[in-house]
Amino acid sequence: MQATDDGFDQRLFSMLGGPLHRLGIRLGLVRDHTRTVRLGLAIALLLWGVSVLLAWALGVELLTFAMLGAHVRLLLVIPLMFIAESLLDPRMDSFIRVAIRSRVVPGESTTRLLEALARIARWKDMWLPEAACLLVAISIIWLAPLLHIPGTDSTLETNKPAHIAAAGWWYSIVCLTVFRFLFLRLLCRLLLWCYCLWALSRLPLRLVPAHSDGMAGLGELEVVHLHFAPLILAISSALAASFAVDIDAGAMTLDGVYPAIGAILILDAVLVVGPLLFFAGQLWACKVKGVGDYMMLAERYSARFERKWIDGAGPDEDLLGTGDIQSLADLTTAIGVVRRVRIVPISPGVMLNLAMVALIPMLPLLLFKYPMAELIGQMLGRLTGL
Repeated sequence: MQATDDGFDQRLFSMLGGPLHRLGIRLGLVRDHTRTVRLGLAIALLLWGVSVLLAWALGVELLTFAMLGAHVRLLLVIPLMFIAESLLDPRMDSFIRVAIRSRVVPGESTTRLLEALARIARWKDMWLPEAACLLVAISIIWLAPLLHIPGTDSTLETNKPAHIAAAGWWYSIVCLTVFRFLFLRLLCRLLLWCYCLWALSRLPLRLVPAHSDGMAGLGELEVVHLHFAPLILAISSALAASFAVDIDAGAMTLDGVYPAIGAILILDAVLVVGPLLFFAGQLWACKVKGVGDYMMLAERYSARFERKWIDGAGPDEDLLGTGDIQSLADLTTAIGVVRRVRIVPISPGVMLNLAMVALIPMLPLLLFKYPMAELIGQMLGRLTGL
């Protein structure tokens, strides 16, 4: 590996590894060890292609609304999961290197951080986590009917005609198992990032309360977690497709979706914000200390400013070019920045954007209540006055 300006290898942190990742590298489907999108597309198209061939050979209609969830899971959600890890992994590594280079992690604590990163590097290449994910995914085949997983196409149904049931075996046993394995595998990879943030938060970080990012120097974390958007879109798309299938089958009403949407938003918030709460203690202490320190500085500066200019010690002609007034304004601005330091290093704007990403796949569900033709007719009627 090449070295960067800070003297460290390019890949200080990576959550990618394990048997599937190594297989993708050998097959030429993973580039630069981080670009795994082609691997995800290959898996998705293989599973979907075999499903299409089986459906054609057995005379099963595959392009039906009842199979919407199957198409969404295979053709959209699986690629999105690999897009998410391909975007997140380089950003996570970049944050760690910036934290070290900018001295947010003090020099004396760098060794402890590197030890934690070395443990993560060993864990990410182990086969045991992926084996456990596969075992859980296989177990869900029999547990799914008991767990009431949403979507009538999410469980194996053996009470259908023989040729339809035979095609369903491939989807239920192979496709769904691989889908669940990939999702659990990605969650395990994200646990490595959570451990990295936890280890980082245990260090005595050098936080700057007046930092322009409003997060005492941890603003890069917000950029990292903004790239959770593809994963959030994947989760929301899979659930929206399942809800649509259930509504069409009469197993669910549109009103029953609203509480589920709230639960999805809470789940996404936990996924994105949860790991950032590790830094709440240090950010709060930094903010409290910063407010106190900067208020004392402002008091000293204001007292000297008043003695010099308000009490008439300075000549009038010197007032026109002095930088004292600008310095006083800059100090006031700095105090405002310190007061607004966020306890969790993520802004409401980013959270709003991610919430919108989660809600977008749910919007088509409104067509069950407001059909498209009716909506277009009403819009044209309002526009034309007819």
